[in-house]
Amino acid sequence: MSDDTPKGDRIAKHLSRAGIASRRAAERMIEAGRVSVNGKTITSPALNVTEADRIVVDGREVGTPERPRLWLYHKPAGLVTSASDEKGRETVFDTLPEDMPRVMSVGRLDLNSEGLLLLTNDGGIKRQLELPSTGWLRKYRVRVKGAPSEALLETLRKGVTSDGEKFQPMDVKFDRQQGANAWLTVGIREGKNREVRRAFAEIGVSVNRLLRVSYGPFRLNDLKPGAVEEIKPKVLRDQLGIALPDGHAEAKAKPKRPGPKRVKKPAPRKPR
Repeated sequence: MSDDTPKGDRIAKHLSRAGIASRRAAERMIEAGRVSVNGKTITSPALNVTEADRIVVDGREVGTPERPRLWLYHKPAGLVTSASDEKGRETVFDTLPEDMPRVMSVGRLDLNSEGLLLLTNDGGIKRQLELPSTGWLRKYRVRVKGAPSEALLETLRKGVTSDGEKFQPMDVKFDRQQGANAWLTVGIREGKNREVRRAFAEIGVSVNRLLRVSYGPFRLNDLKPGAVEEIKPKVLRDQLGIALPDGHAEAKAKPKRPGPKRVKKPAPRKPR
């Protein structure tokens, strides 16, 4: 085995962990000449770096990557899930608290969709949660126009194809009829672009409200629109296998209190 293995991590991984961009996006930034290491512009991602290296992206120095972190965010309708928008529309990242570090979204919610959006400062977490092979279940509360029959809903449960793209079978549950609309709970595992809206359109049903309520084990619960809540390190360790940060001690189990001592009753005397 060779002892010449370069120290550190690949530059794209380092940038991803620092919250600059995903690994693929970081590689494109490098190829475009937007990244320099120790004063020299690089154009190939085939480079390992350590914390001792000075890395600059678009003229700004990249600090030491933070520990991996994950947040729940309740996205309101009307915001774009991207770092910038060519049409000048307000984005999710324009509305985040000022003390938030630079973060990336895990997947997307389209302009008119709302609900749970996961945010992370770590490209590894983003990739782990987005990979189709992990099969994280995403659940939505869906309001549709009309009263869809069970036969139509069964079509979604078997899987449909839209514009040549096949969608996996969906978990679909009818909740209630509310006037001219019906409420459903829908679960998907792929998260393709506008998957729920496109699948319903394929069976002739119009979605007029889409609210994501969970992503794997992470739930929206009572989080208010526009609010952000960080996931605790222990939960990240339990759900994603991420090590607890230095200095974060586990709560010790409370010692069991001894129960009351049982007094052995003397055996009754036999009558003489």
